[in-house]
Amino acid sequence: MESANQLVSVGTFQVLKLPLGFIRVLEWLFAIFAFATCGGYSGQLRVSVDCQLDKASSNLSIGIDFAYPFRLHQVSFEAPLCDGRRRESLFLIGDYSSSAEFFVTIAVFAFLYSLMATMVYIFFQNKYRENNRGPLIDFIVTVVFAFMWLVSSSAWAQALSDVKVTTDPDEVLELMSACKVMTNKCGLVQGPRWSGLNTSVVFGFLNFVLWAGNIWFVFKETGWHKGGPARYAGAPPEKQAATFSQQQPYNQGSFDQSGGYSGQGDREQASEYSPVGEPTSYSNQM
Repeated sequence: MESANQLVSVGTFQVLKLPLGFIRVLEWLFAIFAFATCGGYSGQLRVSVDCQLDKASSNLSIGIDFAYPFRLHQVSFEAPLCDGRRRESLFLIGDYSSSAEFFVTIAVFAFLYSLMATMVYIFFQNKYRENNRGPLIDFIVTVVFAFMWLVSSSAWAQALSDVKVTTDPDEVLELMSACKVMTNKCGLVQGPRWSGLNTSVVFGFLNFVLWAGNIWFVFKETGWHKGGPARYAGAPPEKQAATFSQQQPYNQGSFDQSGGYSGQGDREQASEYSPVGEPTSYSNQM
C-alpha cells in the first residue's frame, strides 16, 4: 500500500489533460469497445419449412446459431426433406475467422499498449524522455498501430459484408432440398441482429482516426521534431563559439567588388580624422 501511495503521489496526472495523454485514454476505451462488440457476438437465424404434402414433417422453427470467429462452414443444422420425416444435415458456407480474429487481435494489443503507455506517461515521465528513446519507440509503435487499424478494419468490414450475404435467409433456404419443391413453403421466422457487428466496424475506423491523429502529438515529443533548436541549445560552448567564429567573416566581409562597402577602407578613413575637439588635417579640409 505504501509503494502504491508513493506512485500516486509521484505520478504526473496533468499529462492526461494534454492531447498526448488524453488521446491515449480514448484509444484504450475505444479498443475495448472494438474487441468486445466483435469478439462477444453471437447471432441466430430462424427459418421455417412447411411441407404441404406431409404436415408431420414440417418444421416451422429451424434455428441456425453462429458466433465469433465466424467459421460458418462448421455451423450445421437439420432441415426436413418433407418425405416421411426424413431430415438432412446442412452446413453454412464460408470461413471468415481470419479477418475477425485479426481485427480482435489488433484491438487487444492496442488496448494493452495504450494502457501501458498511459502508465508510463503518468509514473515514468523522466524515463520516457531519457535519451529520446521513449518518444521514438512510442512514435514508431503509434504509426504501426494506425496502419494496422486501417488494414484490420477494412478487412473486417469486407468479411462482415460476406457474413451477411452467407446468412441471408434466401441463401440459406436455397441450401434446403425441401425448399426447391414448389409445393412446400419456406420462409424467414427471425433474422440475426447486426447492430453489434456494425458497431465494431465503426469503432475500428474510429480507432484508426485516433491513432493516426495521435501520430503528430507523439512526433512532437521526439528529437526529430525538436532537432533544429536542440542542435544549438544542446551543443557545448566550444562548438557554439567555433560556429559563431565561422559566421563572423560574413558580418565583417567587404563588398568592394560591388563598390558599396569596404570594412578596411572605412577604418582607414576614420583614422584620418582627429579626435573630437581637435582640428582636422589640412589635407582632409582640401
